[in-house]
Amino acid sequence: MMRSFRASLNTEGDVELSQYLAGWRELVRFLTPLGSIFAFATSEASAKVTALEALVHGPQAAHYTSLGTMVAWERPEIAPPPSAKASGSVTMLLLHRALRWSQLCLHRVATGMLGGPDAGVQCSDAYGTALAPHHTWLVRQAVHLAFLAFPSRGRLLQLMCPGARETEARAALARAAGTLEDVYNRTQGLLAERGLLELAGGRKEGSTPRRRRYS
Repeated sequence: MMRSFRASLNTEGDVELSQYLAGWRELVRFLTPLGSIFAFATSEASAKVTALEALVHGPQAAHYTSLGTMVAWERPEIAPPPSAKASGSVTMLLLHRALRWSQLCLHRVATGMLGGPDAGVQCSDAYGTALAPHHTWLVRQAVHLAFLAFPSRGRLLQLMCPGARETEARAALARAAGTLEDVYNRTQGLLAERGLLELAGGRKEGSTPRRRRYS
């Protein structure tokens, strides 16, 4: 999993999509057995990975080798923009947000201290930071209920790293979280440079809708 994500960070400062998606496939397999809240998130992510893979391996594959080439191709002045649902840029942004939540969860499960907040509380807080601002009220309520059945930190460590001692499991998860953070930061910077961070939703109730733009 981490090998593919690391390989996605090319030396030109871009993100290679094929490696990024391979990393996501492994991340989905890693997180799915950990409980209903992870299954909910990974099922959504898996559908988005499949949609991007169709572009990466489709008739316009030459334009979908990296995040940079994809965004350049989908800019209106270069090619007619696809619908919002079909846009690779939109799909990438949604995966990017989910990656942040996954990274924060792994980090907090790895570093949470005895006597501190439970893993469920920490991962719920991570959801509030990374994903809740982009979800409807109904989705947020459903996720809140799912967190009530969240496994304990000890159980998560056992599931994530079977057979490992707690210190070993924590160290492995901390390394994985560090790799995901590197990928997130690279992608965040590229999306910010191109003005795409608000491309898909992100509007809270009562706020003025932002005009979708590519730049």
